[in-house]
Amino acid sequence: MKWNDITLKRVKRKARVSVFWKIFSIFIAFIAVILILLWVFQISLLNTFYRSIKINEIESALKDITENIESEQLESIILSVANDKQICVVICTQNGSKLYSINALPNCIIHHMSAYLLARAYTITHNHGGMYVERTMIDERRSELLFYSMGDPNQVESVIYSKIVSKENGENLLIMLNSSISPVVSTVQTLQIQLIWITVIMIVLAVIMALVLAKNLSLPITKINKSAKVLAQGQYDICFEEKGYREIAELANTLNYAAKELSKVESLQRELIANISHDLRTPLTMITGYAEIMRDIPNENTPENVQIIIDEAKRLTTLVNDVLDISKLQSGSLPFNGEVLNLTANIQDILIRYSKLTEYKIIFEAEQNVFVYGDALKLSQVVYNLINNALTYIGEDKMVTIRQILVAGDKSYPQRVRIEVIDTGDGIEQSKLNEIWERYYKVNKNHKRATVGTGLGLHIVKTILDMHQGATYGVKSQIGHGSTFWFELNVYSL
Repeated sequence: MKWNDITLKRVKRKARVSVFWKIFSIFIAFIAVILILLWVFQISLLNTFYRSIKINEIESALKDITENIESEQLESIILSVANDKQICVVICTQNGSKLYSINALPNCIIHHMSAYLLARAYTITHNHGGMYVERTMIDERRSELLFYSMGDPNQVESVIYSKIVSKENGENLLIMLNSSISPVVSTVQTLQIQLIWITVIMIVLAVIMALVLAKNLSLPITKINKSAKVLAQGQYDICFEEKGYREIAELANTLNYAAKELSKVESLQRELIANISHDLRTPLTMITGYAEIMRDIPNENTPENVQIIIDEAKRLTTLVNDVLDISKLQSGSLPFNGEVLNLTANIQDILIRYSKLTEYKIIFEAEQNVFVYGDALKLSQVVYNLINNALTYIGEDKMVTIRQILVAGDKSYPQRVRIEVIDTGDGIEQSKLNEIWERYYKVNKNHKRATVGTGLGLHIVKTILDMHQGATYGVKSQIGHGSTFWFELNVYSL
């Protein structure tokens, strides 16, 4: 790696913001947005909202009066509108004669209008299509119209709505509503003072809450990060504290499980290396010893000694092949070559290899030939490894039984074949039955050299059977009564 790449990575690492400051800045930014919105709506837009509400009230009142112009309750409706919403109401005829007049404001404009002005207002409204709105400014101190001055806080905006309605008898009436929109300068000043205090208090509280929240969230993550660095250095006895929020506690629990598994794998790997070293040393020593004897002593150059060298060389080859098979199976580099095969005949061919082991008795019980779909070479390896495992831990009777049984299946495959490899050895503890399939695991910690094979086959068996669809496997064992390793496959009907 180039020096520039290393420097760039260091700069990027330093540029990253920690979880603490990230949470802190997000919380502060959220509070800042809330305060800005509060200032905008309470100060800048307060007058706009106020005017909009007042206009809506006037329009709503005009609608109510218009809809009830023929009602006997019209006068009570007018009184209710005037008192509740502080709106002056005048209803007059076309020539300006007042029918209803309610004064709810001290500086009402429409109540100072003469009959002439009301008649003129009717004409203006009629010319505007029956609906007319006029906004003016008045001074509360002088009660005068001020059409051009808009900056004085004593000025009040007066809104006049006029509408022409027709009664059922054909008579046209003019409805005029007048309401004032008072300035909110003093209200804004009051709100500004309150908002200043609220802003200061919220900023202080936000900083305190952000610090507490960021610390509570980041501290467990920081501790986990430190412990993870220790774990990366190979100290698998580290313990991650399962505290804090649920997700952080779950992460700590997962890391504790990972540390435990890594510790187990490392221990088993060391044991595997020791076992393989022992298995490699023994055949190499025997090959070297017999070869030197045959070289130095002419009479020892016998077919028996040559056969021993050949057998030990084959044992060494088998050991190396098993280790390579584990590596290839785990990496997925061995392809699955599926075909319909005679499993019964396949097992019988495998047993031919063991025919020379006269000190052991291997029995195969099968009533008929059974066909399955699978990889012939890999299934042979499964049977081979299970037999080797049985021979490694064989009992005093020196007998291994292989049993082929047909069992019920499902709708797709009504029949399944079950292959059992039975030995009469010491057996396996119930607590260890699930662990014997794992990589590098060995039940008997005192290494025992297999008669045939390497003793590495159970993980290969598990990996190969997992490659076959519908395959199941397991083991039954009892201390002092031996073990039965089995696997099942779907029977293929020809």
